[in-house]
Amino acid sequence: MQTPLREECTAPDKDGILFLGKDGEKRNLYLMKRTEYGWTIRLKIHDPGLYYYHFQLDTEYIVPGRGGIGKESFLPEAEFQLTVYAKNYRTPNWFKGGILYQIFPDRFCKKGTMPNIEGRITRSDWGGIPNFRPDEKGKISNNDFFGGNFKGIQSKLPYLKSLHITAIYLNPIFEAASNHRYDTSDYMKVDPFLGTNEDFAELTKEAEKYGIRIILDGVFNHTGDNSVYFNKYGKYPSLGAYQSKESPYFSWYTFQDFPDKYSSWWGIDILPEVNENSAAYQEFIFGENGVLKTWLSYGIGGYRLDVADELPDFFLKKLRKAVKDTNSEAMIIGEVWEDASNKVSYSKRREYLQGYELDSVMNYPLKDAVIRYIITGNAEDLADTARLLQDHYPKQTLDCLMNILGTHDTARILTVLGEKSCYNKEEMADESFRLNESEKAAAIEKVKMAALLQYSFPGVPCIYYGDENGTEGYIDPFCRKCFDWDNLNEDLISYYKNLGEIRTLFREVFAAGIYKELYVQGGFFLFQRSYNGTRVYIYTNNSAEGLFVKLSGKFHDYLNDKNFENILEIKPHTFGIFSEIANF
Repeated sequence: MQTPLREECTAPDKDGILFLGKDGEKRNLYLMKRTEYGWTIRLKIHDPGLYYYHFQLDTEYIVPGRGGIGKESFLPEAEFQLTVYAKNYRTPNWFKGGILYQIFPDRFCKKGTMPNIEGRITRSDWGGIPNFRPDEKGKISNNDFFGGNFKGIQSKLPYLKSLHITAIYLNPIFEAASNHRYDTSDYMKVDPFLGTNEDFAELTKEAEKYGIRIILDGVFNHTGDNSVYFNKYGKYPSLGAYQSKESPYFSWYTFQDFPDKYSSWWGIDILPEVNENSAAYQEFIFGENGVLKTWLSYGIGGYRLDVADELPDFFLKKLRKAVKDTNSEAMIIGEVWEDASNKVSYSKRREYLQGYELDSVMNYPLKDAVIRYIITGNAEDLADTARLLQDHYPKQTLDCLMNILGTHDTARILTVLGEKSCYNKEEMADESFRLNESEKAAAIEKVKMAALLQYSFPGVPCIYYGDENGTEGYIDPFCRKCFDWDNLNEDLISYYKNLGEIRTLFREVFAAGIYKELYVQGGFFLFQRSYNGTRVYIYTNNSAEGLFVKLSGKFHDYLNDKNFENILEIKPHTFGIFSEIANF
């Protein structure tokens, strides 16, 4: 790095000054070189971390404005961000350019019968409304099971292949008391309602034949109170931490007043929080015979980490090493709802994307921006989000971001874009609050536009099971309904298949291509993805006005299956994806 200017240095007339410093540290001053087109400076930064900077030109400052674009200011009111990552940081190429499919295992597909297990309610009404009312103690137990299982998923692999799916993300599969299984009972066993460990091994092998890898949900911040490790109710033969201070698992947990007062996730006592500093717990997770390496031996494609914000940086670093030492091509995706490059959690700036922790994160910022654009028709806001992601994220991360429109934690995208409001869960469960036929048809067209953007922006699109079939549903648990295999929306499914075909056709472009914003005005958005001379253009016109785009060459619109030359007419509320062709 160049030597910074001394504190007392002032800028000569018409010279430019760069103010640059690491997050939380003093800004250094660097003199920039004046050129015929502006000012320039070259620096080398060797220490990974988050850096902030701004410029001074004469008496004015250049600071970030809307979408990170520079603007003039009389005060250094804001700063640009620079994410510096480790030189050897790389992310798995197999994941890039593909398509992810998220499955809530209990609700996707059922083959066979469910076993009888005490404390579980077995549902015979596939597709019914999940239980949502509290019991007599005021608790929602989430203990009703519809019976989706591994055999069911395996039977639908041809269907997933038809969507051009390359990876499946499964919500937790380990034994647990609830249907969502975020309250782990035994990390080394799959839940008996899903099948056996052998059934899971068979699923991974069969999926591999279709070119599909399985990504598991890693829930390492907390366990269930009804578990081998805590054993609050004595249902397991082990000596749990709740039962005795002599338990081999006692150091895993933090007790304020043994045994009934203990740290739990968000104060939910059925989810006792794990002490990640425990050497015994770290060995259980990271060791040669630990959780991570055991399930990697089944041939899985990696892990999505539940509540990554709750896992300390040192823990994530050890997790990455354990995973990558076993399989350098395994994905590590974190659940982060904000900009992961500058996220602050528990008053500490996180280091997710500096090369030592995560490969990717769930792209909630893009999800929210796409939804706002579809509802408001404001393309500038969407462009701003795309610019910030480009500026803040390493390209290694950008190319494998988990691009979502909905998950098990959010309302269904069709319901969101249908803009039908409910104020309590009783209304959400009422059939009269579902979209009528005309409302649903209009919402489906909006979903199609949103999905095109999801498939085209840098990152990997993730379909939340059933979204491609027009599934409705408000927040949890209504967003976790069963897949309706008896009533398939062939039009919407066909559309998703078409998107998959296009993405597969241009896989290299979407895997590693450069993103370039071409035109943003009102509700119209045109951008380009390019790689090795191939250019793919994506447009959405979310407005009541049509327009013409002048181009040079012959093109094919793959989404609308039409050719055009030099001029593209874009009608109101339409969208497409096209590329240049040698001849018609």
